[in-house]
Amino acid sequence: MRESTKKDDLVIRPRGRPRAYEPDVALRQATDAFWKAGYAGTSLDDISAATGMNRPSLRAAFGDKHAIYVRTLVDYWDMKSSVMHDALKGDHSLKDALMRVYEAALAIYFSGEGNARGCFVLGTAITEAADDGEIQGIVRNGLRKLDACFEGRLRMARDKGELAKDADVGALALLASATMHTIAIRARAGTSKKDLRKLAQKAVTIITG
Repeated sequence: MRESTKKDDLVIRPRGRPRAYEPDVALRQATDAFWKAGYAGTSLDDISAATGMNRPSLRAAFGDKHAIYVRTLVDYWDMKSSVMHDALKGDHSLKDALMRVYEAALAIYFSGEGNARGCFVLGTAITEAADDGEIQGIVRNGLRKLDACFEGRLRMARDKGELAKDADVGALALLASATMHTIAIRARAGTSKKDLRKLAQKAVTIITG
């Protein structure tokens, strides 16, 4: 029997365990995979490669491909709503507040590597929403929140005298939302960020009268 033992031999090495992962990081990586190829064009193997998690680990953590996508879609809407609220709050003029929203949206749409990737919802969910009730519901509720957010800020502006007393804030909110959707589509189609910023400025001029 040996009387001396090397220090390294005294270290108790753990048995093999599944790789640790951060759920939030994994979902962001899954979002990037869906954003690049769309829902139909993204397989569970693609998500596995993007997250570094094997298929059993993915299923155990998040469920099947559909469940993973739903999580990414809900998280995207939550993120976008938070960005909008931050952009619209404060004592900024209505014009400045609206441009802050569109600048924030442009930052999202041009956040990927290489070509602009536009809006995650418009780029991946609209096609699926036609035949998937759950996805359709998430998209519909997200759009309603977007409209309501704009309408609330426009109503505040009307009360402060920045808009005419008879301004139809509901219609103007829809125009503000439609401008955001247009920017997203055109970004994905290759329109430059500079030109999209000009488009947003023109829309803001019309909305604020």
